[in-house]
Amino acid sequence: MKPIIAITAGDINGVGYEIILKSLIDPHICEICRPIVYGNAKIARQHAKTLSEEYHNIQWNIIESPKQAKDGRLNLITCYSDDIPLNLGKSTAEAGQASFKSLQRATGDLQQGLVDAIVTAPINKDNIQNEQFTYSGHTEYLTHYFKGDTDSLMMMISDRMRVALVCNHTPIAQVSEKITIENILVKLAVLNKTLQMDFSCRKPRIAVLALNPHAGDNGLIGKEEQEIIRPAIAQAQEQGIYAFGPYSADGFFGAGQYNHFDAVLAMYHDQG
Repeated sequence: MKPIIAITAGDINGVGYEIILKSLIDPHICEICRPIVYGNAKIARQHAKTLSEEYHNIQWNIIESPKQAKDGRLNLITCYSDDIPLNLGKSTAEAGQASFKSLQRATGDLQQGLVDAIVTAPINKDNIQNEQFTYSGHTEYLTHYFKGDTDSLMMMISDRMRVALVCNHTPIAQVSEKITIENILVKLAVLNKTLQMDFSCRKPRIAVLALNPHAGDNGLIGKEEQEIIRPAIAQAQEQGIYAFGPYSADGFFGAGQYNHFDAVLAMYHDQG
């Protein structure tokens, strides 16, 4: 049976619907899964009108539950009202509320086992904030919703490399306090398991980046490498994880060293 994939529409004034429409028009998508867009058909049609004619006549199969999703159809679950004003490129409170309703419904369906996975279109991290969403992004919301505050991992993946992060959406001023032996070990364990289960790497090799320039230059430009990162790598190796480093980020990427590893663990968001 084809997996059922929930697709949250994201911010209605952003690029979410455009990306979704341009993806779903490819017939190959329905050959590999049963997609369900969590959003609103009227708003999707408004976005379609801003695109070329081939998108204007997209037909939606409106359903109330993932159990009603049909193969070969573009299924849609209505999560918010038709009356929300569309202001493309602008941040509005209504758009934030709509994006949260889409995410909330899809997350609930995933928790109940009604869908197999969620693909999220971009949200506006400012206007989505409310009493139930007080997070800095999807990753933190989903981590808390399903597990707590640990054991999740943000990854950026391309055909050339896989990069995971110790710190996700953390202000630069707070990064160093989040770089602990425990946090690095947790991320390495999750990354190692993910590479084995999801990417079929039997004995994955993981490169660990340094925090400071030149990997600290033996403590001259910071001691995190000596006191935290190297001990964490050593402990990971004792646990059977093939972790190596720390590597200075500029030299590592510039010299193409990532080609020798199955994944890279970066210390913070923009470094990765």
